[in-house]
Amino acid sequence: MLYLHISVLLFGIAGLFGKFLLLPSFLIVFGRTAIASATLRLTIPMLGLAVRPTSRKILLSLAVQGIILAVHWVTFFYSIQVSTVAVGLISFSTFPIFVTFLAPLLFGGKIRGFDVTISIVIFLGLLLVAPEFKLENDITRGIIWGTLSGLTFALLSLLNKKIANLVSPIVIAYYQNLVASIVLAPFAFRYLNSLSSKSIVLLFILGVGCTAFAHTMFIKSLQSVRPQIASITACLEPVYGIIFAYIFLNEAPTLRMMVGGGIILSITLLASLREQPFREAASKSERLSEF
Repeated sequence: MLYLHISVLLFGIAGLFGKFLLLPSFLIVFGRTAIASATLRLTIPMLGLAVRPTSRKILLSLAVQGIILAVHWVTFFYSIQVSTVAVGLISFSTFPIFVTFLAPLLFGGKIRGFDVTISIVIFLGLLLVAPEFKLENDITRGIIWGTLSGLTFALLSLLNKKIANLVSPIVIAYYQNLVASIVLAPFAFRYLNSLSSKSIVLLFILGVGCTAFAHTMFIKSLQSVRPQIASITACLEPVYGIIFAYIFLNEAPTLRMMVGGGIILSITLLASLREQPFREAASKSERLSEF
């Protein structure tokens, strides 16, 4: 739980870099993942760990997760850039609902009527956050991209859970960041000339502290913490992010946004507390020799 809380705090701070860095979102994520993967690659031998996965199937799984990670972070930063830190974090906070729906699909079980109900309430909360649902509106666009970021993060969390006890968390984080940087490299290279010394320093802080370290801590926590519990704790991420955005960026959320965000965070917390089928599904997955 300590690892989980540390990672959530750092993830909340990471959202601010979408405003600090005046760069395209895919360039920010490329720099973040490239620096993180290099840092992790240097760290792994120091810990006496094997870099190479034990099977091709695990390697393929890590590659897929790396692609999902790239999509998640690009959409997350783009959401913040087109709107505000608060909007990006609040819409991203819908990810526990996606965990609730995706867990039965990946591990077995049924989608309950309760899941449908809370999804409707989440949608009502998003209606309050958005002043109008028009693509021309920056807040609406931020919500759409932030929700997509939440969907991909939910999928990534569940896939991480499946191999968190088979591969060292730091090795998982290394391969995911490496693949993400490789995927984004073709889009980022032509913009490298736009990097200033200040941007490089900020990317280094983001890559090492808020990515390599935070990502490893988050995956490490999944060795003993269920995704639903992780979802509950992750509800603190927008709280941290909004507080720091107010301090450093002077971004104060409106009353309507706070009410909508409060509904979303409350219902995701309720959904995570009510989620029980994953216990049975997780035990089933542990009995399967998938790798």
